[in-house]
Order: sequence, then structure tokens, then C-alpha cells
Amino acid sequence: MIPRHYVWLAWSVVLLVLWAIIFVCVQSAREKMWKISLLTMPFGLTEPLFVPRYWDPPSLFDLARRTGFDIESLIFCFALAGICAVLYDLASRRSSVRLGESQRHSRSHQLHVLALASPLIIFPAIAWLPWNPIYPAIVATLGGAFATSLCRPDLKARMWIGGVLFLAFYAISLQLLRAFSPGYIESVWNLRALSGINVVGMPIEELLFAIAFGVYWAGLYEHLTWRAEASMHIERAASAPAKT
Repeated sequence: MIPRHYVWLAWSVVLLVLWAIIFVCVQSAREKMWKISLLTMPFGLTEPLFVPRYWDPPSLFDLARRTGFDIESLIFCFALAGICAVLYDLASRRSSVRLGESQRHSRSHQLHVLALASPLIIFPAIAWLPWNPIYPAIVATLGGAFATSLCRPDLKARMWIGGVLFLAFYAISLQLLRAFSPGYIESVWNLRALSGINVVGMPIEELLFAIAFGVYWAGLYEHLTWRAEASMHIERAASAPAKT
């Protein structure tokens, strides 16, 4: 059994090791992984919003309890985002290509930046409400996924399949956490401030956030960099009228 004070660190490091294994073994995933991971890592600095209202994990140097910030959150966000971004690719073995200029200027893409930024707009707009901060985080991330699906309907399959894959991956990680550190969830999560609904010992809020995070992040790189699955790109190119 891992000493409780180091469980949060161990969980984050295990995910980072898994990230590194994928990065080394799957060359085609490398660029996407490091870019999305670096983009997402600063979200670990939002930890003071959730400690101790949502959870209160013992952390390295006791930083989370003393300052609200911790090193583990940065590692966790870095690793989790990179893994989430490539789960669909690993499962489907599909590649992506850049969209053409004509496709980028289609009507659905006129709100490209707004759709990408929508979680950052929605969260502060509803975070002031008298509820636990995990709920506006879930709503904001799902709002981002919805905005993405409107802007990039071709990414819907990638987003939802990737989201389900990430939910399964995250649920497994939580079950391993319960197995290696019994009672950790009960002692660290502020369960009295949540719905009280558990799924096989896991707070439903964790699973809801996992599916929201997974759906949005599974298509984030493609949305951000104007990419689409190669098959979709070929189909659109073939259906485009020929120039005369």
C-alpha cells in the first residue's frame, strides 16, 4: 500500500510514465501529445478552485493544503491531456490531414475561435452560482464539446468515441487507485458536498467530468490545427466541383 501522503504523486507519475510509453512507441502521436499536453498543463494551476471544496489531497511538501497549488496537478494535467488526445487514434489507427483553405472558410467555421474558447467563457459565467466548482467545470467542458460539434461536425465521431474511450481509461485508473489505496477516495474527496451518487465506489462527478473532458479534448488538436481524418478530407475533395 502506498503511503497516503504520496498517492496523488504516484497517480500522476504513473500516468506520466504511460504518456512516455505511448510517446516513445507511437511516433505518429508524438507531435499531438506534446502540444496538447503543454497547452493543458497550465490548467493544473486552477487547483485552488477545487481545494478543499471538491477534494483535499495530501500533496508533495503539503503544497495543496497550504497554498491550494501543487506539483501533482501540473503533472496530472500534462499526462492526462496527451493520453486523451490520442486514444481515438490508437484505437482506430486513423491519421489526419490539414483542411484546405476553402474548407476553412466555410460558414460553420466562422466561429472557430469562439468555439475553441467557449469553456473559458462558460466557466466564469456560471462559477459564481452556489454549487460545487466541479459542476460548472463539467458544464463548461460539455459546452465546449457542443460548440466544437457545431463548428466541426466532422469531428463528432472522433469526439464521442474518444470521450467514451477516455471515460473507460479514467474509470480503470480510479479503480486501480481504490485497489492500491483503500479508503483514499472517501478520505480525500469532499463527498458531503457532492451528489452522494457513487458508481462502483467512484463519485459520479469524477465520471461526468471524465466524459466531458474526453469528448472535448479528443477533438481539440484537430479543431485547433484545422485537421480532419484523411478519409473525410478525401471524400470532401472528391465531392468538390472541379475547376475549369
